[in-house]
Amino acid sequence: MHEATPDRRRPGPVSAPAYPWVVVGLLWFCGFFNYADRQALSAVYPQLETEFALTDWDLGVLGSAFMVVYALASPLTGYTVDFVSRRLLIAAGLGFWSLICAATGLARSFVQLVLLRGAEGLGESFYFPASMSVLADYHGPRTRSRAMSIHQTSVYLGTAGGWYLGGRLAGAYGWRSPFWVLGLTGTAYAVILGACLIEPIRPTSEPDRARPAPEDDAPGGAAPSGSLSTKLRRIVSNPAALMLLAVFIGANFVAAAFLAWLPTFIFRYFQRGLSSSSATSTLWPMASLAGALCGGALADWAAQRSKAGRILVQCLGLFLAAPFVWLAAVATEVGLVQIALIGAGLCKGIYDANIFASLYDVIPPGDRGTAAGLMNSVGWTGGFLAPMVVGAVSQWLSLRTAILATSGVYLLVGFLALVAARLAQTQAQPHRSKPAPFPDGPDG
Repeated sequence: MHEATPDRRRPGPVSAPAYPWVVVGLLWFCGFFNYADRQALSAVYPQLETEFALTDWDLGVLGSAFMVVYALASPLTGYTVDFVSRRLLIAAGLGFWSLICAATGLARSFVQLVLLRGAEGLGESFYFPASMSVLADYHGPRTRSRAMSIHQTSVYLGTAGGWYLGGRLAGAYGWRSPFWVLGLTGTAYAVILGACLIEPIRPTSEPDRARPAPEDDAPGGAAPSGSLSTKLRRIVSNPAALMLLAVFIGANFVAAAFLAWLPTFIFRYFQRGLSSSSATSTLWPMASLAGALCGGALADWAAQRSKAGRILVQCLGLFLAAPFVWLAAVATEVGLVQIALIGAGLCKGIYDANIFASLYDVIPPGDRGTAAGLMNSVGWTGGFLAPMVVGAVSQWLSLRTAILATSGVYLLVGFLALVAARLAQTQAQPHRSKPAPFPDGPDG
């Protein structure tokens, strides 16, 4: 095992008190590309529908192709994160999926589009387990939700950016152009990120502050040992963690339905053009940005007062989101839809800010990569079903009815989150050590 000694080859940035927040900034741009690349596709559904003669079911399959591979690959990629340099995984993953994104603009058939979307899902499956593990090592319990909520804003701006750029560029230059622009820009940033990001040491308990890795760049510290199956059993035998996984399945089902169908919903029911429909859709992720920042600060405060503090904040977001989703589905005027999207987005952000932070409160630090991979896997299992289910219901009943039904899913998982909070309150947490003088990095 390597000793926790400073990296003498790179002593500068990591020793600065602000570097943990610099890491948040570096990963923020990566998170932006992570979502912008995937969301550009749903912004151009109407053009794909025309060029390739696609049905709603075909569009649902296309929307799910990414999520299927993402969900299937996530347990293994998350396990890999627990043992391999996360800096290299993040930078290489960004470069890989960005090149696939650019190649999407070269597709000449529906089958090629499906295969490319699946390949992009494989590349992106490394990112969240690796990035959340890095952020958790750089930020202790008192600042973790804030750091992760700031990073989470990249998801919303990436979603909005993918929709806006997709609609705007497709309207002016055709549907292929946004994939070339986003893919090539992301490839360039992968080089910058690989040069600037420094691997933190992995703690065996909550760290006093993040430190640089040893000189050979191998992750220092020790993680709980075991095979992938051992780690997975350890996580799913944890009642609170298991319930949080169940909550994420439902919450992600609703999110994936919106991600895949929201621009098309507005395009069909409110007679708006491609660019205008995509721009209106951005109200949802932009409102989520504000919700995530509020949810992160509130959760860090609540976590100091209760073991289940972060989960209770998530409950609040889920219960409040349900009526806004219902309003978005039943509204007949675009102004009401806009109000509903803002409300639903704010509440979604409150929940999202704590997806991984809540999970990390109930599992050992050494299992973080595997746990995040499992969380992504089960969550995006619900996610990849959503575009196809909504597409099928749309052909059977209507797209409006399909969106309406998702409000009930939010209510259901809100009650499951209450159960998770109760379990977390009673669960022993032996992996936490006595706080050190500086438990949370520079502002602890």
